[in-house]
Amino acid sequence: MSQPVIITVALVGAELTLAECPHLPITPEQIGQAAAEACQAGASIIHLHVRMLDGRPTQDKEIFRQAIAAIQARCDVIIQVSTGGAVGMTAQERLQPVHLKPEMASLTTGSVNFGNEIFANPWSLIQDFAQAMQEHGVKPELEIFDAGMIANALRLRDKGLVSEPLHFDLVLGVPGGMPATVRNLVYLVESLPPGASWSAAGIGRAQTLLAAAAIAMGGHARVGFEDNIYYRRGELATSNAQLAARVSRLATELGRPVASPADARRILGLRGGQA
Repeated sequence: MSQPVIITVALVGAELTLAECPHLPITPEQIGQAAAEACQAGASIIHLHVRMLDGRPTQDKEIFRQAIAAIQARCDVIIQVSTGGAVGMTAQERLQPVHLKPEMASLTTGSVNFGNEIFANPWSLIQDFAQAMQEHGVKPELEIFDAGMIANALRLRDKGLVSEPLHFDLVLGVPGGMPATVRNLVYLVESLPPGASWSAAGIGRAQTLLAAAAIAMGGHARVGFEDNIYYRRGELATSNAQLAARVSRLATELGRPVASPADARRILGLRGGQA
């Protein structure tokens, strides 16, 4: 039987506004409801950013705590907090939610141009974040925007700061990062170490293309409003669940079952469920 497909849904992000995406969840309760709907549609990981009540992005630990509680009250799912935050945040701000000891957190292993700005991740910060995750029992998802970031991730492994099995998220299509093509996805996958698991996140119109390619290649897929707000050209998606449901259908059509949270924990080497 084929390995189940892990569907990650990035519900919120840090850049979108309600004017751009009227269905964007903002409050902890809205985030909890959106997560439950995404889980019903097939998601087993929720990649989590949070917002202040006025919609501004924040890494405030207490708002993360509220959002996590709202999610866990509605569904059993792997919660993966963001340590990327928003461009310009300090390292101390970005690291706050790791202290809540979620099952997973994102760890970007290099700097990248991000539109008109720079998403800065110097080597010292990468090591500090990896060590903090290790100390709090949090599994990192290694966020890769170009090939050099894979080499940095392996440096962390060799220093004992991340443990196998490694899990990568290959993010393609950010202006300034690697373009979202199947050719680039294949190149990155071939550069990963043996035994690693991986998902693909296509930005904007590439979301469905890369999700389908990842499923066909034996990987996993990430979708959600953080990466793309359209269901098809010119048509805004009505929910994160709508985007997750399409990937569930693609997996079924391509002969792979959709992973439950228990399946995902087994594949990723995680130990626990809800705290």
